[in-house]
Amino acid sequence: MRASDRAYATLLDEIQSGVLSPGTVLGEVDQAARLGVSRTPLREALGRLAADGLVAQQSPRVTVVTAIDAGDIREIFEVRRALEESAARLAAERGDAAAFADLAHDFARVDLDTADGADGYYALIARFDAMLDASVANDYLTAALRTVRTHLVRVRRLARDNPGRLAASIAEHRLIAAAIAARDADLAAHATHVHLHNALESILGALDASTDSATGPRVLSPSGL
Repeated sequence: MRASDRAYATLLDEIQSGVLSPGTVLGEVDQAARLGVSRTPLREALGRLAADGLVAQQSPRVTVVTAIDAGDIREIFEVRRALEESAARLAAERGDAAAFADLAHDFARVDLDTADGADGYYALIARFDAMLDASVANDYLTAALRTVRTHLVRVRRLARDNPGRLAASIAEHRLIAAAIAARDADLAAHATHVHLHNALESILGALDASTDSATGPRVLSPSGL
């Protein structure tokens, strides 16, 4: 692995996991020394992260990790909705119906009450995404989806696991996979739309709850009850 690729992978993981929180200053000298690379590959890595929208340059030698708020999340989901609904339609037309039928069956078997239930669910999501990308056979669309998913890792970390939402998401993904397997492009796109609407509402709700817990209880007027 090239030094710039190694630096990019490390910084990406640290930003997505929250080790490098929003607003963290990434000075060239300090980061190059910490990552064990020279400044040229570090600059290349920071340039890629800037293109991803994960960092922003404040001065020629100082870069900071970008913040993400409710407005950013809504914008990400606007793009995600357009891309994933199109991908679902194309997968229904071009994908391996039997493979998606198997995937729908696997979603139906997920048991969140087991020790590895949630991990199994996330592994299925990774399989679903990979199968969707392979099915659309459109490099431009899959490249755009990869960019959106880069940000979704940060978004999901903000939302925290919600067992009720995970159970609903499993059912939603099962319906999408089954619709693709049935070659029903309209149902696949509609089911994707519903899933993304519910996911966005859940994430924004979790973000609001996190803000409330940090600032104290919110007092509602009678009209807000």
